[in-house]
Amino acid sequence: MASAVDRFREEASRLGLSLKILEFPEGTRTAAEAAQAVDCDIGQIVKSLVFMADGKAVLALTSGQNRVDPSALAGLVDAASVRKATPEEAREATGFAIGGTPPFGHAHPLEVFVDRDLLGHDVVWAAAGTPKALFALSPRAPLEASGGTIADIREG
Repeated sequence: MASAVDRFREEASRLGLSLKILEFPEGTRTAAEAAQAVDCDIGQIVKSLVFMADGKAVLALTSGQNRVDPSALAGLVDAASVRKATPEEAREATGFAIGGTPPFGHAHPLEVFVDRDLLGHDVVWAAAGTPKALFALSPRAPLEASGGTIADIREG
């Protein structure tokens, strides 16, 4: 069975993306750990967060410095309630564990919303299938690869 990083690499290749994936044995589970590992600003880290909107999984790609406002997501998808997905729900929806969820290449098609703040950087970093793997990309790449929508989804 292919590793999560290999599965992600194959999906990226299928989308026409050639990525340099870096692996960090000490792990990059949090945005702060990821930023430290690649020596970048925390705002350059793409957090791929799964939420359940009236029972349907949606993905929020947000800047590492921001928190997602569930009520903003609810308005975007016309849902009565939005909550963070459990680890099991996130894995079921994406095929990847929390902390390693990439911004695209998921097990099932997801509606994706991209934090506008990510577009303010030349380069952003995202998980590549595990909490120990990252890759760099332009901030427009996850938007295009995921079919996402730019949105104001941050708290505050």
